[in-house]
Amino acid sequence: MKESSRSHSGLLLVAVLGGMFLAMLNQTIVGTALPRITQELGGESLYTWTVTAYLLTSTVTVPLYGRLSDLYGRKPLLIIGIVVFLAGSALCALSGSMGQLIAFRALQGLGAGGLLPLSLALVAETIPPERQGRTQGAVGGVMALSYVVGPYLGGVFTDGAGWQWVFLVNLPLGAVVLAAVARYLPAGGGVRTAGRPDYAGIGVLTVGISALLIGLTMKGVDGHTWTDAVVIGPILLGLVLGVPFVLIEQRAAQPIMPLGLFRNRAHTLANVASFFSAFCLFASVVFLPRYFQEALGHSPSRSGLLLYPLMIATVAGSLLTGMLISRTGRYRPWLLGAAALAAAGSLLFARLTLDTSMWAMSVWMVLLGLGIGPALSGLTVVVQEAVDPRDLGTASANITFFRQIGGSVCLAVAGALYADTLAGTLDHGLRQAEAAATAHALPWLSAVGAAAFLLAVAFLPATRRKAERTPSAGTPVKSLV
Repeated sequence: MKESSRSHSGLLLVAVLGGMFLAMLNQTIVGTALPRITQELGGESLYTWTVTAYLLTSTVTVPLYGRLSDLYGRKPLLIIGIVVFLAGSALCALSGSMGQLIAFRALQGLGAGGLLPLSLALVAETIPPERQGRTQGAVGGVMALSYVVGPYLGGVFTDGAGWQWVFLVNLPLGAVVLAAVARYLPAGGGVRTAGRPDYAGIGVLTVGISALLIGLTMKGVDGHTWTDAVVIGPILLGLVLGVPFVLIEQRAAQPIMPLGLFRNRAHTLANVASFFSAFCLFASVVFLPRYFQEALGHSPSRSGLLLYPLMIATVAGSLLTGMLISRTGRYRPWLLGAAALAAAGSLLFARLTLDTSMWAMSVWMVLLGLGIGPALSGLTVVVQEAVDPRDLGTASANITFFRQIGGSVCLAVAGALYADTLAGTLDHGLRQAEAAATAHALPWLSAVGAAAFLLAVAFLPATRRKAERTPSAGTPVKSLV
């Protein structure tokens, strides 16, 4: 490979990973800025909707981008996603009210839904098979880094330059990603005779997932219980709409989520494992910063620094697993070990009190991180190698989709456990109650997720698929390494 071509390919790989980082970073960076935002813009009752609006639109659009890119090519869909994401980011920074901010966060999420699955598909298509595991380890490391560093960066920007920079920081980084993708990503790909898009499936899926996420979010608003109409109604609607969605997908010429993929054992079990592994990830990155800030009294930026053992271990676990998969051609042993570590680290947090030393917590976070990291990288390898090249975008979207749905379910249930424990222990003092709530919500939900993750992985095929991946029709091959 010529030196200039190698340089361009390296720049494109960095850009693809950068787009993925931006999309995932914006799920967590806003959290530590929200108290300051609500002070300036008002609308305390709308607090959670700034997160929900982004999560809802970015989750709903994940399978849409994935499937449409299989049909019409990755490049145009990725460029559309980046442009919409950057427009939403700029408008968020200019918001003058909470209503405007929520609307622009939803717009931002519409673009972000394409960045992660399309980046995963591009890496799988352009990296040689013998380097897939190692590269997916790096991808998982980027994902983990974005989740854990988000709260810290949000605190730094809020304490320093102002909360607007939580959104403005996306613009220069996103512009570089957009320029590299537009210049160096080959055009082409897709199915030349794709036909009419699955509009009915898109509509039912959008309404169903939106209803489910709204119901789960309302559980954490104003003390609502699971049986309140604003909670159970949308959740039931989302579940009921699953029936017509399945019927539509069975008949659609170009289904938005091909059901045939779920007859593949590796694909289905990897998505189940992704759903439950999100319990470990979301419970830790949401409730540990809350413990540091509300129980121990640390600043937002300081609480981000205290998460570094979790971040470093997650990145290390992801990279190590990727290398082991590449070297041995096996993924099940490493994923089983990861699930066991995640369960052990989770259960240790049941011992958390105000007097727990940071050294002990650091060990617990390292164990938890070493379990989370392999789930981010290894499951992606499993699902991408389980499907044909023509379904690569859809498969990459599915693993992301089920992880985000799992995270939403986790946060709804964990939030209820946290609130109930907090209310029941307030007579011991607020700080003690915050510590007790964290010690109840984080370990048990995370441990349940780790156990289900382990069970799903146990039934995966023992080794990677040996057949080398060939490009789909019309896709130019251009290695990124």
